[in-house]
Amino acid sequence: MLRHKKGELIFPTDYRGTGSEASIKMALSRLTKEGKLQRLAHGIYYVPKIDPLFGELHPGPQEVAESLARKEKVRIRPAGAYALHRLGLTTQVPTRLVYITDGAPRNLKVGNASIRFNATTPKKLSAKGQISGLLIQALEELDMEHMDTETEHKIRELLKKEEPAYLKHDLALAPAKIHDYLLQLMKAPQ
Repeated sequence: MLRHKKGELIFPTDYRGTGSEASIKMALSRLTKEGKLQRLAHGIYYVPKIDPLFGELHPGPQEVAESLARKEKVRIRPAGAYALHRLGLTTQVPTRLVYITDGAPRNLKVGNASIRFNATTPKKLSAKGQISGLLIQALEELDMEHMDTETEHKIRELLKKEEPAYLKHDLALAPAKIHDYLLQLMKAPQ
């Protein structure tokens, strides 16, 4: 049953077709008791990876979220405070990672962090640009009317890094308030 690399995430669905659902769960439970697997959250396991200096290394919440999205064949995009952090617009590291998804909404607890998947419309997930799509999600968390100049400068620099065609596409999808704010910011003298 264990053909996975150390640190790799394992889901019961990886073994569909090899036995009944009950027998797969029992086998994963037995492997966990033997120490060959660790249970990370309900229905999520991993092969323990030991570092000589740091001891056992656990998969991070971001890795769990991305693996789960691939497994369930859904799209995800960071939102809220987590999007702000990913863009470098805040130094605070959130303990709650929020993603928007076209999959089912759910909450997971991974160590001290929690992962939340919020269902959204296809429009919010159809942004093409990595930076602009993330920026639109991040700006929904901020009060754009009281933005400090340092943050506006960071946003301008991020916009310069985005592919112009992607930026144009994503601006058309943005809520009107964010669209107008970003256009005004790009046109303002620096």
